[in-house]
Amino acid sequence: MPRGLIRYEHTGNFHFLTFSCYHRFQHLGTAAARDLFEDALERTRRRYKFVVGGYVAMPEHVHLMIGEPAKSTVSGVVHALKLSVAMRHAERPFRQARFYDFLVHNEAKRVEKLRYMHRNPVVRGLVEKPEDWRWSSFRHYATGVEGVVEIESAGTAARRGGRLPQHLRYKEKAGGVSCSSQVPKGEAPGAAMVVVERSVWHPGHPPQNTLSYVFMNKAG
Repeated sequence: MPRGLIRYEHTGNFHFLTFSCYHRFQHLGTAAARDLFEDALERTRRRYKFVVGGYVAMPEHVHLMIGEPAKSTVSGVVHALKLSVAMRHAERPFRQARFYDFLVHNEAKRVEKLRYMHRNPVVRGLVEKPEDWRWSSFRHYATGVEGVVEIESAGTAARRGGRLPQHLRYKEKAGGVSCSSQVPKGEAPGAAMVVVERSVWHPGHPPQNTLSYVFMNKAG
């Protein structure tokens, strides 16, 4: 790891990640290249078992918000994702070695980062409206449409019957504390909250007694 670079793993929070193509060349400058990235992201999500809160693929960089993986680490996931794209892309070298990692520690920051990434194509002048850029999670949040990459949201949770993703479900009782993966009744429309209580450590999550995820249906 480069000197002075600190990464926090096993915090139970979303990670807002940014990584660039080699020397910021536009290796994702074509629709085919961005399609390839989306396919690689979904393959990596399934393999390493993590949730995707949002993403946008730009011509020369990517913004991505993910939960901590059940397998490997956030750094391991980024490496695997970059490698998956590079192995099927003609450009060599494809990506920069390092990446930016911001710990999304509250709901306000989650919404802020989603807004930032979804507006990125508009700010860059690539499209007039966020929904016109096909390679992001904006359409899912705006309309509920299911794209190539599964996005963890209220709509996604509702399609699972209000349950957590399979790899985050806990059925056991640990230390007398029951574990729940259901969305509580009475939540406001457009939002879903699931709380998992436990007193044992699970791979990919910190040794805390309570882990809460709050997913809002709209990005802004």
